[in-house]
Parts: sequence; structure tokens; C-alpha cells
Amino acid sequence: MRRVINFFLIFLFSTTCFGQSKTLDDYLQHAIKNSPLIKDLNNQILSARLDSVRIRAGFKPQVTASSAGLYAPVIKGYGYSSAITNGQSLNGLITVSKAFVGKGYLNAQFAALGIQNDSLRNSIKLSEQDLRRTIIGQYISAYGSLQQQRFNQEVVDLLGKEENLLKRLTRSNVYRQSDYLTFLVTLKQAQLQLSQSRLQYKTDYATLNYLSGIADTTIFEIAKPELQRNIALTNRSTSIFFKQYQLDSVRLANSRKLIDYSYRPRLSVFADGGYNSDLTAQYYRNFGTSIGFTVSMPLYDGGQRKLLYKKLLLEQETSKSYKAFFNNQYTQQINQLNQQINDYDKLVAEITDQLKYSESLIKVDTKLLQTGDLKIADLILAVNNYLSIKNLLTQNIISKLQLVNQLNYWSR
Repeated sequence: MRRVINFFLIFLFSTTCFGQSKTLDDYLQHAIKNSPLIKDLNNQILSARLDSVRIRAGFKPQVTASSAGLYAPVIKGYGYSSAITNGQSLNGLITVSKAFVGKGYLNAQFAALGIQNDSLRNSIKLSEQDLRRTIIGQYISAYGSLQQQRFNQEVVDLLGKEENLLKRLTRSNVYRQSDYLTFLVTLKQAQLQLSQSRLQYKTDYATLNYLSGIADTTIFEIAKPELQRNIALTNRSTSIFFKQYQLDSVRLANSRKLIDYSYRPRLSVFADGGYNSDLTAQYYRNFGTSIGFTVSMPLYDGGQRKLLYKKLLLEQETSKSYKAFFNNQYTQQINQLNQQINDYDKLVAEITDQLKYSESLIKVDTKLLQTGDLKIADLILAVNNYLSIKNLLTQNIISKLQLVNQLNYWSR
């Protein structure tokens, strides 16, 4: 009884494993989760946030401790002038300093970090979109190989049934031995094609796992990819592909503000306290404190400010040129992909109609074979035509799905 239960459990477990199938969403989730590039970009965003905190900390009062000592001996009248060096000195100070900057300058620096973060977030979306296109493309290829394998299995099963019938009819002298051998060659070719399609599916499936970062050699059947055409030609301002050009424009405007702020007056104050002495008489009384300030303002820098403005202007013109060129490419690409998909829809419909006739012909030939009223050459010709049409249908469906994948890539 125990053996029966164990056998039943093993059978149930095996059936469950072979019945499993993976979907496109499974691979997309694994690929995005395992992508080191996306993790790197997310870490860069966290690093930029730390830079924002660091900037705020840099404008808070800074406290430093310092100490210095000097001894300049004069030997037989030779040595540094005592009026300059005082002969010797020793100090140990605690200094508190603070730089005062305008709120506008601080906001401009934070804006630069914000633009950097927005650019990184957009880069993450672009990386995800690139990864999705790659994974979906490989998934479609693997699904096409699986469909080819299923179709070849269907043909082998069909020819296998007819082979048993033809063998009996040949023994009954309804068909010649040469007819049977000719049919058997066709069956063997179909079996070879089935083996080749299985190998191709394993290869495409392994590549899909590799691209998704999945370390698993178990082969599962994958579900049909449910892809819908999804593209909007309007409102490109929200597209991630045009977002970078918007960010470039904002970045250049903010860079001009930072240049202007760098030419404004700067004020800093300080206060220190501690010991500062030349170690002469009453050196033990040289403990004290001092306060002070510094003001600086650029008056002339040789025209560097205008040169920086010109550099920003050149960057702006370059960005506009790239945007205009990409906009034309974008429109052309979308129109071309839509046209190709429409053409494939028409072609698939025509091939599907032709396939119905081919299937009907095989059914008729199968009935005629049972009565011995069919030439084997006609049956082989019908099977080969069916193979060609079915292969053509599969190839065109896969090609259409690849185009839909390309079209959907530009939809975000």
C-alpha cells in the first residue's frame, strides 16, 4: 500500500512540474529585479540625496581645532629677523566660522541636485524600457520556437497514425513497398525537424533565462505573450524619450543662475579662542579670543563670465538640434512600425485562409488513403504544403509580435 501511495505522489509531483508554465511578466519582474544597472542608478539617487544634506551642512557653522609651533634660532647674529618671526611662537585655537549665502544661491544648488535626480529617475525608466524590449523580444523568439516544436509534434503524430494504416495497406498489396518507403522517409524527416525544433526551443529558453538573470536549467513551457499595440503620438512632453531634453533645458537655465551667483559678494565671519603666544614674558597670560569677517567680490576675471554664457548657449543649441532630429526619427519610426504591423495583419489573414484549404486537403487525402484511392506522392505533397504554410504563418505571427514589441517600446 505504501508503495502505491509513494508512486501516486511521485506521479502527481511530476505532472505538476511538467504542467507548469512561465509568463512574460515573470521574466520581466526577474530581469528588472536582477538588473545591476538599475540598482546602480537607484544608488546614485540615494547618493545625490546625501549630497543635498552635505550642502546644507556645509553652510552651517564650522568648528575646527588647530595648533602650530615655531622656533627660529639666531646663532652668533645669524638667523631670521626676530621682528618677523618673534623667535618662537606657539598657538592652539578653536575656530568657529560661517559663510553667509543668499537663499537664491542655495536654492539653485538644490535645484541642480534635483535636476540630477530627475535625470537619474528618467535613466532608470529608459533602462527598464530597454530591458523590457530585450526580454520581450527574446520571449517572443522562444515562444516562436515552442510553437514550431508543437506544430512539428502535431505533424509527427499525424504521419505516425497514417504510417500504421499505410503499413497495413501495403501488406494487403493496396500500395507498393516503394510507396510505403517514400512515406517513411517523409516521416523520418518530420521527426528530425521535431528534434531540431526542440533543441532550438531549449537554446532560446536558456538565452531568455540568461538575459533575465535566472540561474535555472529546468525547461518549462512559456505562455503566449499577450501584447497589445500601445502607442500615443500626442503629448510627447510626458514621454521618457523627450524628458531628457526638457531636463537639459532646465539644467542650462539653472547653470546660468549659478554663474550669476558666483559673481555676487560673499561674506563670512569667524570667531576663535585659545592660546596664542610668542613665549616671551608673561606667556601664561596669552589666552584670549578674537572675531573677524571677510568680504569678497569679483571685479574683473578677464571676461570668463561671458565665455561661460557662450558655452551654455552652445549646449542649448546642440540640445535643440538633437531634439529636432530625434523628433523626426520618432515620428518616422512610429509610422513605419504601424504600417508594417498592418501589412503583417493582412498577410497573416491571407495565410490563415490558405491554411484552412491545406488542412481540408489533408483530411480528404486521409480518407482516400483508407480506401487506397490516393497516390502517396499526393499525400506527401499535401503534407509538405501544410508544413510550409504553417511555418510561414508562425514566422509571420512572430515577426508581427516583434514589431509590436518595438512599437510598444516607444509608448512610455
